[in-house]
Amino acid sequence: MTRAGLQDRVAPQTVLRRLFDAAVGAALPSLVVPPGLPEPPSGRTVVIGAGKAAAAMAQAVEDAWPGSVSGLVITRYGHGAACRHIEVVEAAHPVVDAAGLAGTSRLLEQLQDLTGDDLVLCLLSGGASALLAAPAPGVTLADKQAVTRALLRSGTTIAEINCVRKHLSAVKGGRLARLASPARIVTLAISDVPDDDPSAIGSGPTVPDPTTRQRALAILERDLPRIPEVVRAHLLDPTSETPKPDPDHPVDFRLVATPALAIAAAADLARGLGYAPLVLGSDLEGEATAVAEAHAGLVRRILSGDGPIAPPCAILSGGETTVSVRGGGRGGRNSEFLLALAVALDGAPGVHALAADTDGIDGSEDNAGAIIGPDTLHHARRLSVSAAGRLADNDAYGFFTRVGGLVMTGPTRTNVNDFRAILIEGPPAPSKEPT
Repeated sequence: MTRAGLQDRVAPQTVLRRLFDAAVGAALPSLVVPPGLPEPPSGRTVVIGAGKAAAAMAQAVEDAWPGSVSGLVITRYGHGAACRHIEVVEAAHPVVDAAGLAGTSRLLEQLQDLTGDDLVLCLLSGGASALLAAPAPGVTLADKQAVTRALLRSGTTIAEINCVRKHLSAVKGGRLARLASPARIVTLAISDVPDDDPSAIGSGPTVPDPTTRQRALAILERDLPRIPEVVRAHLLDPTSETPKPDPDHPVDFRLVATPALAIAAAADLARGLGYAPLVLGSDLEGEATAVAEAHAGLVRRILSGDGPIAPPCAILSGGETTVSVRGGGRGGRNSEFLLALAVALDGAPGVHALAADTDGIDGSEDNAGAIIGPDTLHHARRLSVSAAGRLADNDAYGFFTRVGGLVMTGPTRTNVNDFRAILIEGPPAPSKEPT
């Protein structure tokens, strides 16, 4: 089919949703988990895990595993799956709650009385850092909740937040692997972090930790006006240090899906739909507004003919931005990115964009993200909605609720971080002269 024919049949908003669906579809646990499974052991197989995809991963294990399994996994509220033998516990994210604490305690009970003939299969995905919750001795759940909330609002990067989490935990940063000994432990992970670092996915409960307690304390001293005294005392104690890499004790850690895999699937689809893909990477970080402004600058270059690619094209990227909350509005980092992009583009013709979290939840809201087009600001003005004002108030959710454009998917039960796509349409095809 010709490019003009495709434009006639597929609206840009539909193309954007198809690209997002392709990215999510490439990382579904039912597809990616079975090829990563190890050989069954001579003893028991115990499945544990945590994350937004953990329940769907456990279901995929049950469907593919040749023998019997038991165990427990923890996932976010609303992200469960119907497992037959592996118990699924739902808990809060991104701030741990009592359900997560109790679920983790019961998860640890699965690791009792194991032998060297047994296999512990650990299933990890984004969200595990909050859902796998066992405060270090002397640190309370309230302490961890207060620190996590404050860091989330301060604009601290997720890597830095996880550094702190590891050193305030009894299971993160390699400590869970110690608790599973002497059984063999194999980890299957769906990555949502830059560079797919095993020590960062779910705060690395089954792998050694390269970060230090001194670094965790430095992050808190930089970003929090007041550190709970019990937290400071814990981080000053040498026993708060996490296990470090040891070449004599290798780990079996298997990545089954990554952000790059998802972006590649979207790029293949874009190419098939007649849009030349420009992949900026799957690990972009920074303030959502600043990242949006950088993307807008690239779009303007392409529109002027001075860019690295020509329309019709699709700019694709992944990663995880941050939002330093200064206002009183609602919205996640993807919606904030889109609102900032709309402001920066100011109605640039032929440009449509989507940004959404592949887990289906943008921050703590019920939307995955949002979509904008060249008429987004025009609609806002007609409704007397100030895009700049809503952006300053961190109220992207409120903006898109009024103007339209929220992307609602519900939980996808996978998580390969955020997905962003910007379509730049080519000039309209010339009309045919009458014959």
